[in-house]
Amino acid sequence: MAAVTGLRIAAIAAFSVAAVQGQGPENVLVVVNSGSALSRAVGEYYARARHIPKKNVCGIGAPNKEEIVREEYDRSVAAPIAGCLARGRLTEQILYIVTTAGVPLKIRGTGEPLRTTAASVDSELALLYGDVKGTKHPLPGPLANPFYAHRTQPFRHPDFPIYLVTRLAAYDFADIRALVDRALAARNQGKFVLDLKDSDDAPGNNWLRDAYIALPRDRVVFDESKRVVEGIRDVIEYGAWGSNDKSRHKRHLGFSWLPGAIVTEYVSTNGRTFSRPPDAWETGTWADKSTWFAGSPQTLTADYIHEGATGASGHVYEPFLGFTPRPDYLFPAYYSGRNLAESFYLSIPALSWQNIVVGDPLCSLGKPR
Repeated sequence: MAAVTGLRIAAIAAFSVAAVQGQGPENVLVVVNSGSALSRAVGEYYARARHIPKKNVCGIGAPNKEEIVREEYDRSVAAPIAGCLARGRLTEQILYIVTTAGVPLKIRGTGEPLRTTAASVDSELALLYGDVKGTKHPLPGPLANPFYAHRTQPFRHPDFPIYLVTRLAAYDFADIRALVDRALAARNQGKFVLDLKDSDDAPGNNWLRDAYIALPRDRVVFDESKRVVEGIRDVIEYGAWGSNDKSRHKRHLGFSWLPGAIVTEYVSTNGRTFSRPPDAWETGTWADKSTWFAGSPQTLTADYIHEGATGASGHVYEPFLGFTPRPDYLFPAYYSGRNLAESFYLSIPALSWQNIVVGDPLCSLGKPR
């Protein structure tokens, strides 16, 4: 196996992951956009399913559109959420913020690609804890994530001065309701599928190799050939290159997903929209605009949720490879019993950036059997 050396194995072993228990419903703030019927329905369903306290449901009056400008974010998203935290005396108690479909998704920005004010709404909200405590974060991003790579430390305030923000979003209410139901049924079983785009030593390939080392071998489907892995049953974790794998020409891979299954891909724009493409749409190339949907030819996070995954990462604008979730941190943490929010956020290097995490933050596989 290329690049799996004794030094790498020793390094991974040094990061052996002890299961770290997450928190409960009282630590979750659910954000509902009053102007969106979908947002209200999702918030009500999730709050009831997870027994979220009523004071932990925060109503805002934001524009009912996916992309907003910075002034709209500050006025109609960040400010009212800060108000909910203050009125409910929840600033310290809340660890996880859940945005619902219908809450704006991304903030239009300016600046150079690696010094831009553009960001996902959720990644900006992660820094709201510091903002309300008087240490307003600077723009532009990316900014270092203080929880990144803390694989065994409990997530709590004030040790980590951020919120972990996930989104309940998909193509429609039926998909989101099914996601929530699957989160409640999650179990620590199934296969880990790690699909490299080839056998070279690209950083993303090596991160997938490191994840392979850290996971139980008898449950891993590992492929470093040029072929694309398809048709696997009972998948619980999936990491790959998505449409950035030149061998992939299909939008759907025909996987069968178990409740609790999560996905991460090295794809620049997979979280760009939750509008549903035509059923006949397939991913394409940047050179051929006829293959684009919502401004991009790339794979979509929402497709995995529609197919049966329970959680997934995505990017609203170009994140660059080094700021995508690290599967060698994400997958072992989730397998060990970390909840979905903590597993994803300890794998994401930067905040005030382009990342989103779709799913119920409290979803957990439980400890390995």
